[in-house]
Amino acid sequence: MNNEKFDVIVVGAGHAGIEAALAAARMGARTLIFVIKIETIGRMSCNPSVGGPAKGHLAREIDALGGEIARAADLTGIQFRMLNRKKGPAVWAPRSQNDRLQYSIVMQRTLEAQENLTVKESLIEDLIIKDNEVVGVISQLKQKYFAPKVILANGTFLKGIVHVGNVHYSAGRAGELAADRLSDSLKKYGLKLARFKTGTPPRIDLRTVNFGKVETQPGDENPSGFSFYRDISLRNDVSCYLTFTNWETHKIIHDNLNRSSLYGGFIEGVGPRYCPSIEDKIVKFSGKNRHQVFIEPEGTDTFEAYVNGISNSLPPEIQTKMVHSIQGLEKARIIRYGYAIEYDYIIPDEIKATMETKSVKGLFLTGQINGTSGYEEAAAQGITAGINAVLSLDKKEPLIFERANSYIGVLIDDLVTKGTNEPYRLFTSRAEYRLFLRQDNADERLMPLGYKLGLVEDVRWQEFQKMKKIFDREMKFLRTQNCQPHPELREPVKFAQLLKRPEIEFDDLKKFGYQASDKLSRNIKNRLTLEIKYEGYIKRQMAEIEKFEKMEHNRIPENVNYMQIETIAYEAREKLNKIKPLSLGQVSRIPGVNHTDVTALMIYLKKNKQENQR
Repeated sequence: MNNEKFDVIVVGAGHAGIEAALAAARMGARTLIFVIKIETIGRMSCNPSVGGPAKGHLAREIDALGGEIARAADLTGIQFRMLNRKKGPAVWAPRSQNDRLQYSIVMQRTLEAQENLTVKESLIEDLIIKDNEVVGVISQLKQKYFAPKVILANGTFLKGIVHVGNVHYSAGRAGELAADRLSDSLKKYGLKLARFKTGTPPRIDLRTVNFGKVETQPGDENPSGFSFYRDISLRNDVSCYLTFTNWETHKIIHDNLNRSSLYGGFIEGVGPRYCPSIEDKIVKFSGKNRHQVFIEPEGTDTFEAYVNGISNSLPPEIQTKMVHSIQGLEKARIIRYGYAIEYDYIIPDEIKATMETKSVKGLFLTGQINGTSGYEEAAAQGITAGINAVLSLDKKEPLIFERANSYIGVLIDDLVTKGTNEPYRLFTSRAEYRLFLRQDNADERLMPLGYKLGLVEDVRWQEFQKMKKIFDREMKFLRTQNCQPHPELREPVKFAQLLKRPEIEFDDLKKFGYQASDKLSRNIKNRLTLEIKYEGYIKRQMAEIEKFEKMEHNRIPENVNYMQIETIAYEAREKLNKIKPLSLGQVSRIPGVNHTDVTALMIYLKKNKQENQR
């Protein structure tokens, strides 16, 4: 028997568990985090990279709140690129290629050094529940650990099964134990589970690539990282490479579909639509004669490379033929074979926007256990769960991220309101207010909140304040001061008006008399440019956000019995009773609830409020 007591217990030390544990500990809670194997803390199970469209936005938002993923990405980055530069600023997205091993080491050291946080290697098999309230967990060694708040961040480990051709074995990841018994425990306490699947491609030896036949993709000349106000030198140590599948590749796959775990009938779980296996691509996009394949180094002290784009569950010998059919990879040597993994997840209508389950008080779920995919999506849920666990512990108001203030809000609202029937991935297109929710202004949107919660250090907060002061001063100057006379100008104009012109960039203002301070960083120049050039669009979006917030702040009492409101359609009543929406805004986004149902609910709530005031 183990009688150790904690405030918060976190099960799992992947990207979700790390952020949850660090947030809880940094907010003063005595926290314990479990990991099946210490060496796997923060492991990049799939692609060794952070960021990309929407994912880069999430990483920066987590950083603004005081999270860790962005700092680790910057410290271990071996290539940095800003994606979508040719498109509008709403979809610009930072991305890093990372040293897979170093990323894990940085995260392990961070957890071990964190005050109030204990790291323990053990497999958790059961929960201790009393009167529908969690009080602790039980390990494989039958040790009991007690805490009033438990956060599950199990990733793909719940009854995980690895598939390679007709070979199948229990594992949370290739070579690691699965958590087979915890799923049964969750079912026992009334939580609904389903199955998803995801997969990885083979890894190859970079020395066996014919670089003369692939396209080099170097990092940016002036790299942008993820973390705000940290003195981290960014490095571009490697290039990535692009090649393509071809008709021969497709024929090899098509001729052996029956030997794939996916198409051989061995997998029942649903796979990700937006990151499909190569088998799925060949079948579902049969009209395409080629697909992109990215060769991405896994570190600077290894020759291993991730072959992004050919995730599969084919037998090893077919994987070898497939790889060798791709231009530049004719003699590539496979170091690790690709595989599919099938696992249990909790249907996300079981959770609230705080990440706490509806049926078990004090139990929080975060990451892939909620049906999501991706490191960044997991980390965003993790920091949300960690914060709310401590707020709940202190009997304070919960933190609910809104769609109008963050991509974190979009992600969580999508999960708890709409659910998901496939591994959920965040995209910029999912955000209604993406011109406001840019990656460059995540600090302005969320750092005040992170500082208030005690998660952002004073040094970083002071740097943020300095940036705001300089930004406001320069913006005022640009809006109020005229340019000097210039042959290109017919009459004097304000600097801001000049900067609005499509052909004018910030540094072009110098020839019109603008003298920039030495303290005006590239970051501030970029912000000033975006705010001025897109001023009209941003104003319209802010007006839309104001309308949205009126609906969001129109809160609904938790004790409403929707089944009794006969003016609402029966299907809508069932969904409302299951989801228990927080606001009229959330009601309007629930699939199957139409405008007349929302109106009927508004009338009901208004009538009840008037009756209660009598």
